[in-house]
Amino acid sequence: MSHLSHCALRAHLAVPLIVGLLAPHRRLGAQRTSLARADSDLIARVLVAEDRRDARDEAIATALRHRDERVRAIARRALGRIGDSLFASRDSIPPVVSPPALVGWPEPAWRLRYRDLAAGRNDCAVLRGALDDSVWHVRLRAVDLAPVTCRLDPAFMSTIKQWIDSLPADASHRRPGGVSWQAAAHALVALARIQHDSARPRIALLAIHPQWAVRVYAARAAAVVGDTARLRALAADPDDNVKEAAIAALSKITHHADDDIYIAALASDGAQAVRAAAIALDSSPRPDARLAANAMFAKWVARQIASARDTRRALLAAAGRPASDDRPPPNGSGAPPRLVALALGADVRLRVTLAAESGGGSFVVRLRGDVAPMMAARVLALAASGYYDGHVWQRVEPDFVVQGGGPGANEYVGYDHYLRDELGTVPHVRGTVGMSTRGHDTGDAQWFFNLRDNQRLDRDYTVFADVVSGMEVVDGIMEGDVIQSIAEEPAGSGR
Repeated sequence: MSHLSHCALRAHLAVPLIVGLLAPHRRLGAQRTSLARADSDLIARVLVAEDRRDARDEAIATALRHRDERVRAIARRALGRIGDSLFASRDSIPPVVSPPALVGWPEPAWRLRYRDLAAGRNDCAVLRGALDDSVWHVRLRAVDLAPVTCRLDPAFMSTIKQWIDSLPADASHRRPGGVSWQAAAHALVALARIQHDSARPRIALLAIHPQWAVRVYAARAAAVVGDTARLRALAADPDDNVKEAAIAALSKITHHADDDIYIAALASDGAQAVRAAAIALDSSPRPDARLAANAMFAKWVARQIASARDTRRALLAAAGRPASDDRPPPNGSGAPPRLVALALGADVRLRVTLAAESGGGSFVVRLRGDVAPMMAARVLALAASGYYDGHVWQRVEPDFVVQGGGPGANEYVGYDHYLRDELGTVPHVRGTVGMSTRGHDTGDAQWFFNLRDNQRLDRDYTVFADVVSGMEVVDGIMEGDVIQSIAEEPAGSGR
């Protein structure tokens, strides 16, 4: 199986965005004539008009008549994106070469072992062998797949119990290539599925563990064994991610018998906990539930957090109101710093450094302002402000994506203002970075890294960056790993 080099991939991704509409990035960049300040201002106005979805803005008409092809190309692309919310005309280019020819970053050898486990999911001997794999992603996958019949395998059972019982009180640090709380957490859910009696006392212990992520998994395990008392206790946990997990599980077991708990949880600070409580209260027979949901909807509207859309809509449903009553805040407007330079192909890179307690290491991404200038510029501004520092990668699917970078370590809330889609021809291949959304034009500033070719995402998610070094660090990210910093790389720093 042949692979393109990473440099070849970057050259491939610089194809024309629309045949006859946009010139390739390199052709645009090849026009050495520098733009006057008025021309740069015009490009900024066009991009802001595109962001507002305003095709009538005079800047676009002016730019279409401009002498410089770069300006005309940006204006034509703006009209294309404004006129078609899915920008279907980009699909008029020749079909993209099928994987694996697009893969620029070779996959790690362990990912094949990870995938192969699915075929042996009913063979406990195969899964037991994987518990000694050199890579923890493979080990955790084996535990997650374990069937009930593994209770008859003493060695398998001994290993997963040992993982749980050896969890330290301080599980906040992991060594490079190792785990901290993840092994015990995954093992606990597997044990709950395989051997209820052995799981129950361990659930009780992990449900009060200092690490909130451990308590999330304790809630999931409690749901498996039907421990409603434990779930009720966890539904009042101080961490909103734990509340969310407990409420979502409890409502499926007791339905509206615990509406008092859900009504109380509506006052939580975290969008994820409020959303879970509102979903649990949907169709409640209690009038006070609808009144409470309606009151909380008004409070969430007042918070002016666009990316909490799913929470507001869940509150509307619980209040018996249509989703069309949602009132997101006005979208952010104006041109962020460096917008025009990025649109014209400036090579701007960000170094993502993981916290030492998450194994350390770093990797570099290149912003794709040539295809997604507004999004790239806003991400750059957020990084410069320290917005991402201290946030976590909360979603890790080792054969799909890594996602995170939002407040609250949850996918249901992100940046205050939406980042609109800038769909283009760059496919979601391994090593590209996409923008998380709650639906079309609702980018929340959370990143996701494509760990494999995911071209089914092309029509719905914007690629705004690609990994240019350190892909092995991205592959090794574990759930809950902390971002120490995301900072711009100085020009000429070993690029």
